[in-house]
Amino acid sequence: MSEDVIFSPLKWRNLEVKNRLFRSNISGRFDNEDGSLTQTRINWECQFARGGVGAIISSFVPVQMEGRIIAGYATIHRDDFIPLWQRLGEAVHRFDCKYILQLSHSGRQMDLPGVHNQHRRSLSSTDHKESLHGFLCRAMSGHEIERTIEAFADGAWRAREAGLDGVELHAANGYLFTQFLSSAINDRRDRYGGSLANRARFLLDVIRAIRERVGPDFHLQVKISAVDQNDILPWEGKGNTLAESLQVCRWVETAGADALHVSVGSLFPHPLNPPGDFAFDTIASTYDAMLSAGTNTFRNYLLFRYRSLRWIFRWLWSRHQRGHVVEGVSLDEARAVRQAVGIPVISTGGYQRAALVREAIASGACDAVSSARALIANPDLPRQWQAGQDEPERPCTFCNKCLLNAPKNPLGCYELSRFDGDHERMIATLMSIYDTRPELRLPPVPPAQNP
Repeated sequence: MSEDVIFSPLKWRNLEVKNRLFRSNISGRFDNEDGSLTQTRINWECQFARGGVGAIISSFVPVQMEGRIIAGYATIHRDDFIPLWQRLGEAVHRFDCKYILQLSHSGRQMDLPGVHNQHRRSLSSTDHKESLHGFLCRAMSGHEIERTIEAFADGAWRAREAGLDGVELHAANGYLFTQFLSSAINDRRDRYGGSLANRARFLLDVIRAIRERVGPDFHLQVKISAVDQNDILPWEGKGNTLAESLQVCRWVETAGADALHVSVGSLFPHPLNPPGDFAFDTIASTYDAMLSAGTNTFRNYLLFRYRSLRWIFRWLWSRHQRGHVVEGVSLDEARAVRQAVGIPVISTGGYQRAALVREAIASGACDAVSSARALIANPDLPRQWQAGQDEPERPCTFCNKCLLNAPKNPLGCYELSRFDGDHERMIATLMSIYDTRPELRLPPVPPAQNP
C-alpha cells in the first residue's frame, strides 16, 4: 500500500515535520499581563501536539509591548522569557511535534490594548484609522521602523535560544506587515511607501535582519495574504492583487525565507478569514469588551446587538463570501504561490476532510495545510484520519463562535450541538486547560529594621 501523503514527512531546508497537518495560529487570553506565558498555554498547545499534528504555529506573539494585539497574549520581547518558551517547546516536543513561534506586531489592528497601550495610538504605516473597528494609529517614523526591525530580529534570536523549531512572520490578515504591503492602506511617501518594492521593503528588511541575527540554519517562514480584498466597506480600496502578492512572495524567497503560509484578507476577522457563519448572538455578548478601543466600535455594537439592524452587517459580510467554499477557501491562491516560488507552501483554510487535503497536496497546490477551528473542535483530528475516517464524527460547523468569544471568554468550541445540547459538558471541555494547580508561594518578608 502506498504511503498516505498526509502522513509523509515534510522535509524543508532546516526542518523536518512528521506529517502535513499544522495547527494554525490561534490563541485566547491564556497568559499574564506582563507578557509571560502560563501553564494554561502549555496545556492548550499540548492538546494539539497530543492529538497528532505535525507542527504547531503559535498564536500571535508580539515582539514589542506596543505591538500587542490583545493584552493577555504571551510576548517574546524580553530575554528573561526565554526559559518560559523553552519549557513550552520541551512540552510540545514530547509528542514528536514541532513548535514554530509566530512573530507579530499589531500595528493599527490592536483589539484590546491593555494597560501598557491604553490611551495611546498604535504604530502603523499610516495615520488613517483601521477601517472596521476604527482603531486609531499614527505613521511610524524612520527610527521607529528601524527599532521594530531590530525587535523582530531579537524575537527570532530568543526563539532560537529557547530551542524552538522556527519562526513565522505574520504578514497577513491586516497586522503591521499587511499595513505596509497593502496599496489600500499604505499611503507613505518615503522609501517604505508608494511602489510595490517600497511597500515590501519593511518585510524584506525584517527577513534580512533575522537572517543576520540567527544565521541561515534556523527555520523562517512568512504568512501572507495572497489577495487583500480590503473593500469590506464599499468605500475602501481593494488593495493588493494576486499578481502583486506573487511578486512579494518571490522577493521573500530571495531574501531568505524557507516557506510561505498562504491566507487571504487585509483585516481580522475577514469574511474569507475565517469563512463560515457570523454568530450575532455571540458577538452581541462579547463585543462590548472592545467598545472603548475604536471609534467605530459603538456603531458595530448596535449592528450586532439589534436584530432589526443585523441585515446591514450581514449584507456587507456575506457579499464577499458568495462563490467561495469554506474548507480550503484560499487553496487556489496557494496553488498560484506554489507555482511562483521554489520553497514549500502551507495553505490555511478550515481543513477537516482528509480527502481534500490529500488531493490538495497530491495535485501540487501546496505542501501542507493548516487548520485552527477544525482542531479546536477535534484536537485528535490527525488520529481520526489515521484511523480511516475522512472527517470527524462531530465535525466543526464553522459557526465561528470560538473566535467571536475569544476577546472576552475562554477560547474553545461553543457549538452546543457538538455537545448534544449539554451546556455543562461544553463548559467542562472549555475549562480543561485551566487545570494548572500552581504552587502558591509566600513573598519574602523584609528583615525587621532596628529602631
